[in-house]
Amino acid sequence: MKSYKTSLILALKEHILSGQPITSMEAITLFGVPVLTAEITRMRQSGYKIDSRKIPFVKVVRRINEYAVYVPPSNLPIKEITVTEYVWAGL
Repeated sequence: MKSYKTSLILALKEHILSGQPITSMEAITLFGVPVLTAEITRMRQSGYKIDSRKIPFVKVVRRINEYAVYVPPSNLPIKEITVTEYVWAGL
């Protein structure tokens, strides 16, 4: 039987390998994976090509709000803040 942590990481990998992008905030919120960069590093070491790019924070907030409710503080400049998004680029 798989451990709970292994199942969360597997769900994260399936998300990435289905072509959907992921950010650290989404990894924590949607999959309970606290350190996305560690999992991305492991995937890269296993031969997966994972690209990274900067995207506006507002885009991440919109995506998270499809599954959960996140309301950033009103004084947070969400249009100016950028975060790193990871996406599978193939083997």
